[in-house]
Amino acid sequence: MFNDIGALELVTIVVLAILIFGPDKLPKVIQDVTGVIRKIRAFSDSAKQDIRSELGPEFKDFEFEDLNPKNFIRKQLAENEDLKDIRSSFDLRKELNDVTDAVNSKEAEPVPTPAASGDTAAPASSGGPDLLKKPAAPAQERRTVFDADAT
Repeated sequence: MFNDIGALELVTIVVLAILIFGPDKLPKVIQDVTGVIRKIRAFSDSAKQDIRSELGPEFKDFEFEDLNPKNFIRKQLAENEDLKDIRSSFDLRKELNDVTDAVNSKEAEPVPTPAASGDTAAPASSGGPDLLKKPAAPAQERRTVFDADAT
């Protein structure tokens, strides 16, 4: 309940409680507050038990924390065998690495041009350019010059 309260905050609360209620009334206030907290917890537990009993025996292990969407999905992924198979068959990191490797290897390999390979003639069978070959990458020198005044 008080996981995020540090020592300095706790000391500050105690000093303020002593100043507000005084050392004589402070034990009685603490007893009253703890009694109210116990009653709230008992009411909450009885309400949970009533809901569980009304839901029936198939929900005997039902937890209200499962209503949180994150917990629900986490529990369903952990228990459902079909989802485990799907999850194990689809590895997003592997797919991304494969795509990245394919892109990097394409950029690293120089694309042969007809002038570089010595083959200046078009293929004899088609009489025109080979449509199955990938077009050559545009030369870096053909980039347009950035004009700051034009923008």
